[in-house]
Amino acid sequence: MKQNRIIKNVRIVTPLGHEARKGEAMRHLHTVEHGIIVIVDGVIEYAGEEKACPAELLALHTYEYTDGEGRVALPGFVDSHTHLVFGGYRPDEFSWRLKGDTYMSIMERGGGIQSTVNATRSCTADDMAAKARWFLRRMSEMGVTTVEAKSGYGLDLDTERRQLEAIRQLADDPSTGLNVVSTFLGAHAVPTEYKGRTSEYVDYLIAEMLPAFRDMARCCDVFCEKNVFEIEDSRRLLKAARDMGYSLKLHADEIVTLGGAELAAELGALSADHLLHVSDEGVRLMAEAGVVATLLPLTAFALKEPYAPARKFIEAGGAVALATDLNPGSCFSGSIPLTIALACIYMQMSIEETVTALTLNGAAALGMAAECGSLEKGKRGDVAILEFDNINYLPYYVGMNCVRTTIHAGRVVYDAPRPE
Repeated sequence: MKQNRIIKNVRIVTPLGHEARKGEAMRHLHTVEHGIIVIVDGVIEYAGEEKACPAELLALHTYEYTDGEGRVALPGFVDSHTHLVFGGYRPDEFSWRLKGDTYMSIMERGGGIQSTVNATRSCTADDMAAKARWFLRRMSEMGVTTVEAKSGYGLDLDTERRQLEAIRQLADDPSTGLNVVSTFLGAHAVPTEYKGRTSEYVDYLIAEMLPAFRDMARCCDVFCEKNVFEIEDSRRLLKAARDMGYSLKLHADEIVTLGGAELAAELGALSADHLLHVSDEGVRLMAEAGVVATLLPLTAFALKEPYAPARKFIEAGGAVALATDLNPGSCFSGSIPLTIALACIYMQMSIEETVTALTLNGAAALGMAAECGSLEKGKRGDVAILEFDNINYLPYYVGMNCVRTTIHAGRVVYDAPRPE
């Protein structure tokens, strides 16, 4: 659902461009002190100084109006890595981790991803979509207007299809208030029926699943990790996906330094994600190849792991995105406010870099930087209006939501209650 809308009396703060901002350029935000944003049929026609806005544009259409009252207007946030469609929950595993069990040891005892696979295989697409709508409502309250959703909790043809059908339902439903982008992650784990036969499972993915889902998923992802899908199997799968027209993404170098970042650079992936244990060579090659480093500080926080080296990527001239990694196991959180706080406090990212990472660079990590991620003519009218007139409140109000109004394609999808 698209609308014509004028957002007046706002302080516009946005990165600019149609591709990821890299290195030092991540700090460069365009600011307009007395701004107006004019959205026609869901698309921005003007974003700039109110006094310079063409009068004929204001008179050309019938508009809905939003008065920002001098507050900051940012591009809607892009959460470019989530697993929000699944069956079941795993709160007991969180308790096990608090007692010292590792992520991999939980997987080895039958928990982890396989536990969610077992629950998801018993769910219908409608069941999964209904659950995901609850998460999407919470996301829109935090200023998110575009979210990626992965499959990967089926690991067989029928369940993966149902997950992707659920994601399609969400994408096609205007009431969700967000743009939902699908990623096929059949290579999330080796299912129990293929235990010890990883290469055969990859053969099955290439022969059966990739062709079946080409029209249902924008990207193909793989959990490239030791004892899961190692380099050669990951390469083989991703090359086949690329040949079929998928864009590529990788879970890379999360648990150990394996070379996933280097593989992402070799294959020209849109992004490599996690990267807690990336090598210096991987950082360099990703920067040179223009692969977005999507960093997920909530997961490192929840697992009590070192944070990914954001500064290394930025100082190497690379592009960094931030995302939540909402999932039922290692990171049961979709908190944009906490993501911002962790990035600024523990990853030494400036607030300007953080804003770029959650907007334009997140869009680039999905191959969508020409469509969204900044407030400029021709982009979708996705806007997050803060409660404050200064972006420094985002990390300062630690872990708390600063968003007053969220607008997707010109339509208000969240408006915070006003005090009496």
